[in-house]
Amino acid sequence: MMLISIISINYNNKKGLESTIKSVLDQSYLDYEYIVIDGDSKDGSKDVIEIYKDQLTYWVSEEDSGIYNAMNKGISASKGKYLLFLNSGDTFYDKKTLENSVSHLETDKGIYYGNLELLHNTHNEIKVYPDRLSFNYFFNKGHIPHPASFIKKVLFDDIYMYKENFKIVSDWDFFVCALCKHNVSYEHINCVISSYATDGISGNPKFTELSQKEKQQSLIDNFPLFIDEAKRLVKYDKKFKLNRFKMLSVLEANSIAQKLNSIWLTMLLKIFRKNISK
Repeated sequence: MMLISIISINYNNKKGLESTIKSVLDQSYLDYEYIVIDGDSKDGSKDVIEIYKDQLTYWVSEEDSGIYNAMNKGISASKGKYLLFLNSGDTFYDKKTLENSVSHLETDKGIYYGNLELLHNTHNEIKVYPDRLSFNYFFNKGHIPHPASFIKKVLFDDIYMYKENFKIVSDWDFFVCALCKHNVSYEHINCVISSYATDGISGNPKFTELSQKEKQQSLIDNFPLFIDEAKRLVKYDKKFKLNRFKMLSVLEANSIAQKLNSIWLTMLLKIFRKNISK
């Protein structure tokens, strides 16, 4: 068995906190510890914690300086080999999520990330993440799902804890630094791990500008010599895709061009087959 630490942070989200706690306590896999960090909520969240406190490994309700200060408190209190952050309002996808995930963790990678169910106001959506990651993926607005990622605890000692000067992107900053700078091993678990409510701060369009500013600062902090080259690569990639799209659009719209293209491909195929037969 492998001890997994589940960490939930909360501030004035009583209903969401109870949903999250129930989701964790319903798990069929039992070798986990559950840590709840509340920011001295005034909406009755502490009453919810009191109801379930005997089933929590550790909890605290006190003022903090923000999301990542609360997460760092959870990290410091944890003892598991892998940590997963399931914040108030987020839930595990089903009762066997941990049971089905733990076999993957036995390969001892630094970070494991699964897929995420996005809970919108009008519909739900399954977000599937790529098997392979790259600096260009993160630079070009890519990310991996924090509520669906198992992070080896020792990485927070080897790299750093979440940067508390960031308001929104410290988890993104940590992943980029760990994977692209420290070459931490990783694996995509191709199943849905968690359900994520998109009405939180990171999913709010009001904070898009702040998010982009913080990501830019993260990249400057970690990869100062890569920025110009990465921008040039993204610009080239977009231009290449645009030109290829224009060329295909012209071919599809022009019947004569379609015929010529078909003839040309047929000729190439005949030449190719003739050379093989020799």
